[in-house]
Amino acid sequence: MAASAPGLISVFSSPQELGASLAQLVVQRAACCLEGARARFALGLSGGSLVTMLARELPAAAAASPTGAAGLARWTLGFCDERLVPFDHAESTYGLYRTHLLSRLPIPESQVLTINPSLPVEEAAEDYARKLRVAFQGDSVPVFDLLILGVGPDGHTCSLFPDHPLLQRILEDAEKSPLPAALVRPCGGQLCWLLDEAAARLLTLPVEKHSAL
Repeated sequence: MAASAPGLISVFSSPQELGASLAQLVVQRAACCLEGARARFALGLSGGSLVTMLARELPAAAAASPTGAAGLARWTLGFCDERLVPFDHAESTYGLYRTHLLSRLPIPESQVLTINPSLPVEEAAEDYARKLRVAFQGDSVPVFDLLILGVGPDGHTCSLFPDHPLLQRILEDAEKSPLPAALVRPCGGQLCWLLDEAAARLLTLPVEKHSAL
C-alpha cells in the first residue's frame, strides 16, 4: 500500500475475522441504502479470494439482517475483474460467485449484471455498458453503493496491473509508478482498507486493530 493512501485502515488478526467484519459492513450498508430514497442497494464485487470469503460469511449475515430475504430482493450486483470466458470457466468471476455465493442468496437473476461471454470482446463491453445504463438510470456514470476491490500480490486491482498503459491516462503526479491499488480514490463516500496482520505487517501508518470476535 502506498504510504499516502487515504481512508480508514482496519487490521484483523486473521482472514476469518476480516471476512466476518466485511460481511457485516455489506449488510449494514445495504440496510442503510434500502431505507434511502432509491430503496435499493448496488454492490460491486471483484474476484479472487473475496469469493471464498464472502461465500463463507455473507449468507448468514444477510439472513440475520433486519431486511432479511425481502431486502435481498432489492440488491443489484455487478462485477469487476471479469474475464471474457464461459461462466463455467475457472477464471469467470461471475461463475465463481454463482457457484459459491449466489446459490445461497435469493437475489433476482435480473438484478445480477453479467457479461455475455458469447460476444466478441468489444461487443461484450458495449453490452455490459448498456446493462449498467439500464440498471443505473438517471446516473451519468454508474455509482455503486459499495464497491469491494481485492488487491493482488503485485498490487493490481480491478483488472489494472502495474505499468499498464491505461494507468497513464489517470496519473498526474504523486509517486513515479504507484501500484494500481494505491490509485483508488472514491469521488464520494469513504475508502476503507481491510487487511489481515500478514498484509499489514510493514505499514507505518495509523491503523485500527481489531481483536478476536
